[in-house]
Amino acid sequence: MTQRVLVIDDEPDIRELLELTLLRMGLETATAGTVKDGLLEIQNFQPDLCLTDMKLPDGTGFDIVRYIQREHSHVPVAVITAFGSMEGAVEALKAGAYDFVSKPVDLAKLRDLVQTALKLSQKGGPDASSGNAEYDAGSNPIIGESPAIELLKKTIAKLARSQAPVFIHGASGTGKELVAKQIHLQSPRSSGAFVPVNCGAIPESLMESEFFGHKKGSFTGAVEDKAGLFQAAHHGTLFLDEVADLPLSMQVKLLRAIQEKAVKSVGGVEEVSIDTRILSATHKNLEEEVEKGHFRQDLYYRLNVIKLDVPSLEERGNDILLLAEHFLNLIAERWQLPKAALSNESIKVLSNYPFPGNVRELENILERACTLSDGEFIEPEDLQLSSIATDVRSVVKNEPILERSLEKPDFSSGNEKEQILHALNQTRWNRTAAAKTLGMTFRQLRYRIKKYDLDQLP
Repeated sequence: MTQRVLVIDDEPDIRELLELTLLRMGLETATAGTVKDGLLEIQNFQPDLCLTDMKLPDGTGFDIVRYIQREHSHVPVAVITAFGSMEGAVEALKAGAYDFVSKPVDLAKLRDLVQTALKLSQKGGPDASSGNAEYDAGSNPIIGESPAIELLKKTIAKLARSQAPVFIHGASGTGKELVAKQIHLQSPRSSGAFVPVNCGAIPESLMESEFFGHKKGSFTGAVEDKAGLFQAAHHGTLFLDEVADLPLSMQVKLLRAIQEKAVKSVGGVEEVSIDTRILSATHKNLEEEVEKGHFRQDLYYRLNVIKLDVPSLEERGNDILLLAEHFLNLIAERWQLPKAALSNESIKVLSNYPFPGNVRELENILERACTLSDGEFIEPEDLQLSSIATDVRSVVKNEPILERSLEKPDFSSGNEKEQILHALNQTRWNRTAAAKTLGMTFRQLRYRIKKYDLDQLP
């Protein structure tokens, strides 16, 4: 079935240009020159995509965007804005527009936008919950049933249907990259690449080359042409993690790339159009960074079109135990060992721990506990939660904790893997003797052997 696109613009020349372009793409079209006629065509023509100018004789593109959001939320709508009117484009995105096109219209960018937007309704419909009709909701790796996490999942599904930049805010270890990837996978861009980049890990001298690419011979060491991160994310999603760490000089260039939807490689002479959705994140307070002059206000407003807060683990209640079960399964599978279980006392301790390091801390705690535990169950002392050691007695039925006399191995003087391998070689791979030499239990040594893949050695 041929897909339909409605064009609303008061300039006949623009309507004719857009209509011809869409017809050449094999699409059915209809046009209108006012808000009133546009609303009638939406009802009668029932488009799969709507393109609307921002300035119309009897209203604005906002009227169209709001109506479609209210009455036909499954239909993506893109706005056509005057050149340089980024404020209007950003406001339209906040109101629910899928994307924007600047005048004079770049037909190559328009075709990219239309092709991506039509994927929203190609296999979906009014009841489609996600931009990617093939997405399997059962495969969602965001684990949890708390109200906070259920709201997060619903918000992700809504944001996946938009092109609007999303700023993901949350404390370290909450899973911001996981959230960004889910927005990508549930979007019509899921067939494209998801390109995550830690902005704080790139040397400032290489940033422009990494983001925009470079031409052979453009600087010392540029022995061949190289595509940048924006080009790698063409038709996909670019995730800028720890975006607050970008130097001001790079912020200016990033802003231009986002606004113009084009990049110029180092040493290049022409800009190349890019069709990339931008998601960003940081654990820092960007508003404070702007006030301090560390982050450009115009870039902040461009990235922070929609803000998504990721809840801390402390806000997620019983999700802690669901996540603990998940991580214990992963650890057992990764190390090919029997799954360890939490004792009732450990469950109570974990349920009362604040987890300042969030989900990442929980995973690290459980991996360490599996290594230290020498029984079938992980006990409170295996968790090594020193910050709540004084509260454990009240948590575990006011019973005193039995301190273990286990001798904990000290690897501070050198590499743990090397010392374990040395002990195994000394004892001719007698694991019981090696464990005794290292001052750990047989179970502790067994976990470490699996962890470092030492069992693959002769």
